[in-house]
Formats: sequence, structure tokens, C-alpha cells
Amino acid sequence: MAPTDLIRTEGTAHRRTRGVSPTVLVSVLVFLAGLSTAVSSLGAPLLVTIVQVDQVSLAASQWALTVTLLVGAVAAPIMGRLGDGHHRRAATLAGAACVMVGCVLSAVPAGLAVLLVGRAVQGVGLGLVPLATAFARDNLPAEQSRRTIGILGISTAVGIGAGYPLVGLIAQYLGLYWAFWFGAGVGALALAAAIVALPASPDRRAPVDIPGAAILGLGVAGLLLVLAQGPVWGWTSPVDLTVLAVSVLLLAAWVVVELRGRHPLVDLRLLRHRSVLAANTSVLLVSIGFYPLLSLVVRFVQTPATAGYGFGAPVVVAGLLLIPYSLASLVAGQVARPMARRFSPEWVIVVSCVVLVAAVLNFLLARTTYWEIIVSMALLGFGVGCVFAVNPVQIVTGVPQRETGSAMSFYQLIRTVGYSMASALSATALIVTMPAGHTVPANSGYSIAALIGVVVLLVGLVANTAFALTARRQRT
Repeated sequence: MAPTDLIRTEGTAHRRTRGVSPTVLVSVLVFLAGLSTAVSSLGAPLLVTIVQVDQVSLAASQWALTVTLLVGAVAAPIMGRLGDGHHRRAATLAGAACVMVGCVLSAVPAGLAVLLVGRAVQGVGLGLVPLATAFARDNLPAEQSRRTIGILGISTAVGIGAGYPLVGLIAQYLGLYWAFWFGAGVGALALAAAIVALPASPDRRAPVDIPGAAILGLGVAGLLLVLAQGPVWGWTSPVDLTVLAVSVLLLAAWVVVELRGRHPLVDLRLLRHRSVLAANTSVLLVSIGFYPLLSLVVRFVQTPATAGYGFGAPVVVAGLLLIPYSLASLVAGQVARPMARRFSPEWVIVVSCVVLVAAVLNFLLARTTYWEIIVSMALLGFGVGCVFAVNPVQIVTGVPQRETGSAMSFYQLIRTVGYSMASALSATALIVTMPAGHTVPANSGYSIAALIGVVVLLVGLVANTAFALTARRQRT
């Protein structure tokens, strides 16, 4: 039996969908997943604009991206746990509402502080992906459920770059804050669609581990603070080392609490399943390796040529360069699923890692023309699309149906932490290479950030090759 046919189908007599056709339900779930990822990355094409409008530093503007990911890292497991029980529908509606409200707050022209509060509220929307996956698994026929879970994975890849061109166009001609008003409108539309289409929640309890959520949030926040503020505080300063030590201790304590608790926020024992461990390992390394390139490209092409590099492109052109990424991600979804059935999800990810290394290497070595950057974006989109298409299938293959929301929320947590670390590291690479008295990073900063991505992706290639070889031996 092929790996993608191993999805558990306990309770396959799926629930009625409140009079809504399965096609409509699938469309709404994909919309929610795409909204989640698009909003999380909404700050990326606007970072340069935020620096100019709010008169803040490069490091400060980066928090418009990092704070959303930080909140999402904590919100995802909480919402995923709620999604395993009778609060699934309410949690989903709350997530969509937070996206809308957060965009409204960010659209208020009251300075960086209010914008960051809005971006933090938007981060709750990152918990929509595991909830959408749980809805698909519980409320659709087995074959359609399997196909929809793959599509949801693809939508998270496409959503990262899909909104960039439109957001760039709005910011270019209407201003920074109108881009967030647009996000608020899309959030309101998603909330309305969810109210109409989402079925009832499953009739089972899913207690939430509040202490575990608090420990996790503090640990992740401290770790990201170290990465983001390291260049400011000094990497060996007492403050930096103290925060790092406390963060590591908190995360270690969280693991102990989760393993011993009766109702853990995330059942870490699920990592004993090879496919679940492989999916979470791959998404962490792939996220750290590829995610910086999205914001790096946007910054790079907007840099005036007087800096010795860059094209001085307007924000709308920077956004258009992400279209090849999204289109390639869509193509990847059509290729990855049959490849996974023919070989295995693990081998698909191995090939994807090779493609991703080529994408980042191309940016490292060849970024003097638009065409070279377009090639990097297309390769990046194809590689990420393949990984995100098969990861959810790996996870639902290895977990009971009642744990789908929790397992997918942990996956979302790992991916969001990867994004957060990547965002902080790439910003650090640019900041430490910025000449004294200048506001534009040196070209070498982009090279260092890309080189870090290549190294991490090569580690991912080795790790996933080991998973693929192990899976093949087990099947043999």
C-alpha cells in the first residue's frame, strides 16, 4: 500500500456539513489556510515602506514580521488542541476575527507601536491551518479528505507570496495603511464564509494545558528576543546570555510538562511515529533555510542602485517578483502527490531540498538581474510547494483521527518557530554588515544570510535522506 493511502479513516462516516456541499466546504477551508499564511507574511513586502513612513530602524521594522510569527507559534498549539474538541468551530471563527481586527489596528496611522499590536493580533490567525486540516479529516469522505489535506498544505506555500503583488500595488499608490485595510476586508470575507460553511464541532472534550502554553510562549519569546536583539545587546553580553539560558530552561521544562501531563497541549509522544518525526524535522529545517529569501528579495530589489547593488524598484515591482514563487508552488502540488504515491513522501522532500539549495545558491551567486531573481523565486516556490504538500499527509498517516488538530498544530508551531528564527537571523545578518552611519545594509549581508540558508538546507537534505532510506528499509 502506498504511503499516502495509509491515512486512518476511523469514523469515516463523515459528519453532515450544515447543508453546505463538500466543494463549498473545501473552498472555505483552503481560503482560511491561505489567509492564515498570507497575513503572517503581510509585513514582508512592507518592511522598507515601514522604515520610511514611521522613521524607524531596520531592526525595528523587522518586528512587524517577527511579532506575528511569535504570537502564531503560541496560538497554533492552543487552537489545535481546541480543534480536537467541541470548540473547533468557535476557535476557527475567533481566529478569522483576530485576523480582521488585527488588520484594522495596523491600518490606524498611529505609529509603529500600534502597528505592532495589530500584527501581533493577526498572529492568532496562524492557528487556522491545523483547524482547517481537522475539519477536512472529520467532515469529508476519505479520498476527498486526503486530497484536501494536500491542497491545504499547498495553500500555505502559495499564500506566502500570493498577496505580495496586490499589497505592493496598494502600498505604492494608496499608502502603507491601506494595505492593512485590504487585509481587514479579506479577513471579514473569510469570517463570513466560515460562519456560513463550517460544520459543527465534534462532540468530545479537549482540555487546554494553560500552564504548558504559558511556558512555551515565554520560552519561544525569549529565544526570538535573543536572535533579534543580539546585535544590539552584544552576543556575549550578560543580558543576552541570561535570556538565552532562561529560554532554554523554559523550553526544556515545557517538554517535561507535556510528557507528564494528562492533557498536554501537544502530545509529544506522537513524534515516536517515524512519519510524524520526519515531517516536523523537515519543516523546521526547510523553513529556516528558505523563508529569509522572501524578505531578502523584497529588500534587495528596493535598495537604490547608489548603494552599489539593488534596482531601486518600487514596492509593487518587489511584490510582482513573488508571483513566480506562488505559481511554482501550485505546480508543485500537482507533481508532489503522484510522486509521493509512486515513491514516498520522504523521497519527495529529499528532491525538494535539492531544488531549494539550488534556489538559494542562485540568489547567493547570481542576483544582478531581475531574471536571475525570478529563477530563484521559481525554484524556491517549487521546492517549498512539494514539501508543504506532503508534510500534512505524513502527519495524518501517523496519528489517530482524534489527535489531528493537536498533531497539525505542533507542525504549525515548528514551522512558525522556523519562520521566526529565519526572520530574526536574516535581519541580524543585514544589521551586523550595515556600515556605520548608513541606513542601507551592505551587499555582503545578503550573501551571509543566503549562505546560512544553504547550510541549513544541506542539513535538511542529509536528515531527510536518512528518513527516506529508513522508510525504504522498513517497507522492504
